[in-house]
Amino acid sequence: MLNFQAQRNWRSLTSSWQGVDWLLFLLPTLLVLFSCVLLNSVQRSMDDFHYDINHLIMGAISLGVALWISRKRYEVLQDWNWIIYAIVNASLVLVMFIGTVGSGAQSWIGIGGFYIQPSEFAKVGLIITLAAQLSRRDASSLGGLFTALGITALPWILIFIQPDLGTSLVFGVIVMGMLYWANCKPGWILLLASPLVAAILFNLSVPVWLLWCVGMGLTAWFTLPWRWFCTLFATAINLISGKIGQVFWGLLHDYQKDRLILFLDPDKDPLGGGYHLIQSRIAIGAGKLWGQGLGDGTQTQLNFIPEQHTDFIFSAVGEEWGLVGCVAVLMVYLLICFRILIIAQNAKDNFGSLLAIGVFAMLTFHIVINIGMTIGLAPITGIPLPWMSYGRSAMLTNFIALGIVQSVANYRHRLKFTD
Repeated sequence: MLNFQAQRNWRSLTSSWQGVDWLLFLLPTLLVLFSCVLLNSVQRSMDDFHYDINHLIMGAISLGVALWISRKRYEVLQDWNWIIYAIVNASLVLVMFIGTVGSGAQSWIGIGGFYIQPSEFAKVGLIITLAAQLSRRDASSLGGLFTALGITALPWILIFIQPDLGTSLVFGVIVMGMLYWANCKPGWILLLASPLVAAILFNLSVPVWLLWCVGMGLTAWFTLPWRWFCTLFATAINLISGKIGQVFWGLLHDYQKDRLILFLDPDKDPLGGGYHLIQSRIAIGAGKLWGQGLGDGTQTQLNFIPEQHTDFIFSAVGEEWGLVGCVAVLMVYLLICFRILIIAQNAKDNFGSLLAIGVFAMLTFHIVINIGMTIGLAPITGIPLPWMSYGRSAMLTNFIALGIVQSVANYRHRLKFTD
């Protein structure tokens, strides 16, 4: 009788997670543990703060939060999306008045010795609100498209003026990915991104910029209503975007400008804005195939790489674990993103599918840009590497997002509300 009761209790407990993708929990947990090993090695050249222990503790707490979220029905978020949206924007406004400045941006709020970064949690808040709205009215119509853009505009502006350029770029990728998944025409997405491309081309090659403007006019002609008006409007926007780009460029701080352009030629300022990238490339190249060994990387142990415990943690992977370690980490990330994409495809409703694809867009952009900036293929924007870069807010945000995706997977075959 006792054995039967114990089995019954065990089945009751495990039934709450019967649809969860356990590999999707295991892989980020392995990244956290591997990062703790790297942080233990990296911190030998830094201060006495135990980054590895704090990273492990925060990872364990965040994993617990993700497990708790995964057994709750994600549909509840659809009813609370506007409240979540209001809380997100209120926190972003609050940080403007009582926030702490760090790395050139006023992005943190200090609470009892801990620092919280509201812009990290704003990513998940935006995903929830956009998923709720796009599931009710998709982006196949201009009304649905402009509604999604309007929702994104307020938190994006609040983050941009902190200024937190990296997170504002993440917002753009999230909304683009979710719009595409919500049946937005590819031409419309291209038109949305076209002013930024035109602003860049204007400063690189005027003939190419002019051809781009013509191409965007043709795109508007074939994809938008009111052809003449929309074509002229799209062409005009791209024509004047060169000047608009210069205005926005003037709003950036000098260190942000350096981050965006010096990755093309870091040797122009080897002791200034290009220093991070030069040292990172040296470290990754020095690792060769098998790496120099844990604790034996010269660039890492002599502290040549700034922020090697946060934004440049992948440099330590390359130097101490070599090409083999880098490929292994990339394969883990690839598998994580692939499984999230499968969950998005198999979700039982549009809301769940959009939640998963929003998280997929967020994580993919973080991974590509962070690793790209350590090897000189992307500008240095201060975007952390998920589950590996040290950072409490980022760790908790990523696990919350993972928990929401797991809830979508867990309840994809359950039509009745049970808890």
